[in-house]
Amino acid sequence: MKKFKLLSISVLFFALFTNIAVQGQKSHYRVAGIIPLTGDNGWDYLSVDSETHLLYVSHGTQVNVVDLIKKEQIAIIPQTEGVHGIAVANDLNRLYISCGKDSSVMVIDRGNFKMIEKIGVTGKNPDAILYDQFSKKVYTFNGRTNNATVLDAVTLKTVATIPLSGKPEFAQTDRQGKIYVNIEDKSSLTIINAKTLKVEKTWLITPGEEPSGLAFDQVNNRLFSVCSNKLMVVSDANSGKVITSLPIGSGCDGVAFDPETKRIFASNGEGTMTIIGQVNSDKYEVLENFPTLPGARTITVDPKSHHIYLSTGEYMPGTERRRAIKPNTFKIIDIEPVN
Repeated sequence: MKKFKLLSISVLFFALFTNIAVQGQKSHYRVAGIIPLTGDNGWDYLSVDSETHLLYVSHGTQVNVVDLIKKEQIAIIPQTEGVHGIAVANDLNRLYISCGKDSSVMVIDRGNFKMIEKIGVTGKNPDAILYDQFSKKVYTFNGRTNNATVLDAVTLKTVATIPLSGKPEFAQTDRQGKIYVNIEDKSSLTIINAKTLKVEKTWLITPGEEPSGLAFDQVNNRLFSVCSNKLMVVSDANSGKVITSLPIGSGCDGVAFDPETKRIFASNGEGTMTIIGQVNSDKYEVLENFPTLPGARTITVDPKSHHIYLSTGEYMPGTERRRAIKPNTFKIIDIEPVN
């Protein structure tokens, strides 16, 4: 995902969440807890597995595995150099992890977290990664070469390389033969045919600029793209028509959709989470901007428990773009709906 200039946390952690509690008295959500994780590197995507109640968190050169029932870290998947994303394949009992630094995909046994195989991709810096159960394919979206590598999820053989019009960001599947991916530097969305493994069409998402995170409403065929110009764009997944756009916070890099509550969550690196309600397929409204923590720019939602998870840490003081991370500050923010 795209980089964001993070701010240091200048208030005590306890004081910040006391402030959240005060501000959130009329909120639809509240902080359920904080889960500390080990390691002091950067972070990117995180993925929830509702079936096993596990959360997989990208973290520099490792993936932290969190038990969401116990609310604690239970394992580490090591040597995931420059990890970006984790794709869960429940039906195959596997995980597929994109490792940007060595341009590879690490295939992991979901039962014991051991590596099955490591595969080089046909591009550089695989970032977003997607498992499509419909086609039994794994897609890596390679940020430095503007293409996608397609792997057979079972045999682990490379079956295609798909050229793209620009730098790919996050992707979604409709589970019926279409793959959608945001093209950041072209401010557009691309559709890939999962049968032919070719690009079908690309459309602009004006007024959105530089889209990163992408979520999908399968029932209403709506795509939600969060953009660097502080907008979330809603588009029709069939026609490409832009339905509407809504304001979000700055530094947003992720978005999640809860199909049961019909809410969309944009994780803003500035330290807020924009919560948007779906009135109907064409009408949406901003419900609130929930305080989180600076740097919490990526997000996932558990569709069963409706808990929302964001990862972040604290940075050392300084003005340079890449500051050192304060040791022992990496954590998961666990947010739950108010009953």
